[in-house]
Amino acid sequence: MNALSVASSTFNLKGKDFLTLLDFSSDEIFYLLNQAVKLKEAHLSGKNPKSLEGKTLGMIFEKSSTRTRVSFEAGMLQLGGHPLFLSSKDLQLGRGETIADTAKVLSQFIDCIMIRTFEHEKVEELAKHASIPVINGLTDDFHPCQALADLLTIYEHKQSFSNLKVAYIGDGNNVAHSLMIGCAKMGVDFALACPDGYKPKSWIVEKAQEIAKEMQSSIVITDNPIQAAKDADALYGDVWTSMGQEEESKARLETFASYQINKELVSYAKDDYLFLHCLPAHRGEEVTAEIIDGPNSVVFQQAGNRMHVQKALLQAILG
Repeated sequence: MNALSVASSTFNLKGKDFLTLLDFSSDEIFYLLNQAVKLKEAHLSGKNPKSLEGKTLGMIFEKSSTRTRVSFEAGMLQLGGHPLFLSSKDLQLGRGETIADTAKVLSQFIDCIMIRTFEHEKVEELAKHASIPVINGLTDDFHPCQALADLLTIYEHKQSFSNLKVAYIGDGNNVAHSLMIGCAKMGVDFALACPDGYKPKSWIVEKAQEIAKEMQSSIVITDNPIQAAKDADALYGDVWTSMGQEEESKARLETFASYQINKELVSYAKDDYLFLHCLPAHRGEEVTAEIIDGPNSVVFQQAGNRMHVQKALLQAILG
């Protein structure tokens, strides 16, 4: 897929929720990426458009955050809007008010809700009862904003999504789910290597494989990291123990020990491979310092791109 296919197109995404990439077409996703490129260029030249002046984004956090909070706050401010940080501990939601009532009340005050939480069903419930757009800032099942930033970073370096392979090494978690869907939508071959017991959800894999078939690409799930990494254009890592899984940390360290992204594993990828990681990273666990801090690593550009893709998303759904 290339920019020419959708660069001159416009899509009416105003008022649309952003819960997973499954809800957006390949062209709509690519449109958002193109808009992110333009907004990034404008930002770097010091000419941020004030396209969201007078708009307010409410950000509900039930999970701690660095990149999600700062990127949404800064992005909203740059576009002339106003972000509101809403800790679940400070909201009546934390004292038993229903999600439905919270959605209806917030819809009276603000223009958009971003929520970072645990159960994906909570985001769906919020969107069902809100009359304003709802953005999934992260759930246990999906992390679509991260996947947009991942795709933008890959595109910036490779200039196309054609004939690419992305290899994800590690836990088949929310990041893996969204990246797999995003690669399928863009026609990128995707390989995921993880041990038994930590595979991605089967229904998500099946859905991604259906999409990949339509886009003439492939989705491969294996327990062999070398097979996944072979001839990859990008290698992707994530922590082995996510928030809420701290009690499993010791067992996970033992199980994932052979899935570390290190000098030996990257030797199977292409010479100009990219290393990506959604951060925070644990050097010496899922990745060695020489890889994440090496010349092929683009993790900080990738983190910065969170803001630009989210600005594109906010601008599109808020009109």
